Amino acid sequence: MSTRHILLGLLATGPSHGYDLKRRHDERFPQARPLAYGQVYTTLQRLVRDGLAEVDGTGSEGGPERTLYRATEDGARELTRWAAEVTPPAPFVANEIFAKVVVSILTSGDPEAYLRDQRAAHIGRMRELTAVKTAPGADLSTVLSADYALTHLDADLRWMTTTGARLAPLAAEVDTV
Repeated sequence: MSTRHILLGLLATGPSHGYDLKRRHDERFPQARPLAYGQVYTTLQRLVRDGLAEVDGTGSEGGPERTLYRATEDGARELTRWAAEVTPPAPFVANEIFAKVVVSILTSGDPEAYLRDQRAAHIGRMRELTAVKTAPGADLSTVLSADYALTHLDADLRWMTTTGARLAPLAAEVDTV
């Protein structure tokens, strides 16, 4: 996920200061890792450096002094370009679950037990996400984010089922090599 583009997208709705951008990010992307304040301000400085955002003023409004940022026309064009760009599907599997199963097979571990335990963890997380998205007052960002995560967890579960059914032949392959 491009923090740079996410912050540009949040700035596209109007001028904002770093604290507000961080809060809005965490609200709009509830299942994502929360942004650290340092990351927000570093990214804002880079956006200004690159001409994609600019300082729109400073003020304190009864509190600490805050710098207000806004997207530039170049920033709006960059955001439009990025948002329309198709994200290529990952060409290779880079999943820790896959790696642990392979290592377990190679080292004569117990991949069946690992898959069983991992399946239980996935099902538990799916229950949590389902509760989050069906909670009264769940906003659209929360529902969409939970649906995205649930779909990926479901795909992992299907892979675990398929792999579990193939463990004996996979182990036999390793023994003959």
